[in-house]
Amino acid sequence: MSRTVARRTIENVLRRYGFVHIAGVDEVGRGCLAGPVMAGAVILHPHRHIPGLADSKLLTPAARARLFDEIARNAVAWAVASVDPPEIDRINIHHATLRAMQQAVLALSPLPDAVLVDAFRIPDLLMAQRGVVGGDRRAAAIAAASIMAKVTRDRLMASLHTTDPRYGFDRHKGYATADHLAAVARFGYSVQHRRSFRTPTLFDTIA
Repeated sequence: MSRTVARRTIENVLRRYGFVHIAGVDEVGRGCLAGPVMAGAVILHPHRHIPGLADSKLLTPAARARLFDEIARNAVAWAVASVDPPEIDRINIHHATLRAMQQAVLALSPLPDAVLVDAFRIPDLLMAQRGVVGGDRRAAAIAAASIMAKVTRDRLMASLHTTDPRYGFDRHKGYATADHLAAVARFGYSVQHRRSFRTPTLFDTIA
């Protein structure tokens, strides 16, 4: 699979300015109809290179799983936080995404002194931060965060499938695929579905 490998250029610039613990942050599951939105935060070790870091969406499941283990072994710190469907419905997906990101950052030990975020700026953080457009393809720490969040969420959705196999969460992970929408039309929403989301029609998915 062809992909752009994320680099540490932005992190290295920040280190030259005196920042030590630089976290990358990214979210997964924002556009799903079911399951939580999750955010990962990772502080990569400056002297432990992990080859192949890239946007999690561009990696195969096997590559993501391998990199998940390498990041967990070699990172200075990592954390994943989630916001569940009822809270998403209560505060909306944008605020839920920001909350998951903030919680992931604050769960790191040590806390970072600078934060790189894919596109967003996270409110109510006391440390320096920078939003990086396309960050999961440009910054290694953000790519690592996307991998940790993606693998964690995919494993959760596979687990939810074992308790309620009607919707096929293990296949589509909560996204609005044709078979997911057909299951919703047949069975209605489950407790894992976001009721505030507009459910697209089957025509929408192929238009």
